[in-house]
Amino acid sequence: MMRTLGNTNIQISALGLGTWQFSNGGNFVGGYWEALPADTMRDIVSAAIANGINWFDTAQMYGNGTSERNLAHALTAAGKRPGDVVIATKWWPVLKTADNLRATMDDRLACLAGFPVDLHQIHQPLSILSVEKQIHVMADLLDAGKIGSVGISNFTARAMCKADDVLRSRGYSLAANQVRYNLLARQIERNGILQEAKDRGITIIAWSPLEQGMLSGRFHREPDRIARLPWMRRYALLLQKSRIAKSLPLIEVMERIAVAHGASVTQVALSWLIHSHGNTVVAIPGASSVAQVEQNAGALRLQLTDAERNAMDEASAIF
Repeated sequence: MMRTLGNTNIQISALGLGTWQFSNGGNFVGGYWEALPADTMRDIVSAAIANGINWFDTAQMYGNGTSERNLAHALTAAGKRPGDVVIATKWWPVLKTADNLRATMDDRLACLAGFPVDLHQIHQPLSILSVEKQIHVMADLLDAGKIGSVGISNFTARAMCKADDVLRSRGYSLAANQVRYNLLARQIERNGILQEAKDRGITIIAWSPLEQGMLSGRFHREPDRIARLPWMRRYALLLQKSRIAKSLPLIEVMERIAVAHGASVTQVALSWLIHSHGNTVVAIPGASSVAQVEQNAGALRLQLTDAERNAMDEASAIF
């Protein structure tokens, strides 16, 4: 199941693989996940490709380039060469200048060891630079042939439209806005982001599509599992105990749907996400094992009925 990325000619699967977990536990952000052995990362990437996933999302901030390097190593070990897959990465803008965006582009390419940057994204909107200045530098990188397309992450509808307008003034268009979107976080349906993306042909890349595992149902049925998670993720979930309880009716609806299809709750959650808005929404679930990536990829083939999607919509409307 392939989708066109924004208004580009880049073809991506409806599910990509998020690689935040490839950070080796490095720096504050990378410490959200346990370090994975190199052979595990290679096997995860190989399993993703074997199951129809053709693109991978990483970032400068994920271990200060560690995730990018590990992804490149895993792709090479899996027999993939530059051009065989689609790579998305992100620049961290906080307290950074336009010169930093230009200079660190070579760092991104070096970390990816020859794999091109098909989608380069501004990781989040907090910056000392205006949206216009950042996007003009991104357009310069497009002019120079250093990147294939431009994306943003966590931008409001207004800022997203501004970014797209600037790119269009340069002969390009915005490819994607990567935002938090899942059954427990449906704000983009109400704040204009989703509608503007549909109107302009901008792809929505849903990060945290399983809400850090909450939508698997495992923390509802086995709350003791939270205590075994890495400390950052453990405390993030402990702060949401009331939200876990509040979402139990949704999990119960999804469990019934999963049984009817011989699927998992995870697959039901992902299928709802990538099939509810035409070709606009894609998702990047992570995986720390081959079993997880294989299970996630099963959502590509799971078609829910209108009645099932409506039941999930109703049960998740409060979110």
